[in-house]
Amino acid sequence: MEAVERIRELIQIMADHDLAELEVEEADLRVKIRKSLPVQYPPPGAYGHELPRPQAHYPALESGTQPEDEDAPAPDENLVEITSPMVGTFYRSSNPGSDAYVSVGSEVDKDTVVCIIEAMKVMNEIKAEVSGTIVEILVQDTEPVEYGEVLFLVEPAED
Repeated sequence: MEAVERIRELIQIMADHDLAELEVEEADLRVKIRKSLPVQYPPPGAYGHELPRPQAHYPALESGTQPEDEDAPAPDENLVEITSPMVGTFYRSSNPGSDAYVSVGSEVDKDTVVCIIEAMKVMNEIKAEVSGTIVEILVQDTEPVEYGEVLFLVEPAED
């Protein structure tokens, strides 16, 4: 029997018996046929435990009051937040090794560049858009940031 016809016959045997792999060794022919199977993922909980799902927290949608953490300091209502206008990577300076644009205690005005956020290989200078003093920097250099994430807290200047 010709080798090609024998291989067709073996493939038919695999199909008829729903085999994933077949190996045949004869005097004039050695064949190993393997069917690629689709990837099958186990159903949730198949390993005896369920993975925890992240819980979203939307304080603005909650009704009533929450008990406050006794150890946390009360937030200063006078502070202004400088938030990230985009998703990206936060940089405190223009180049590694350069001085940071601002640090705690720095005086800023509306046009002061406070950091850079890199998004899609574009370096975006972020301005304070408020006059005052930086009182806290909430993000570490080279950390990823989300849209709307608070980067700095500023005590506004008294006009």
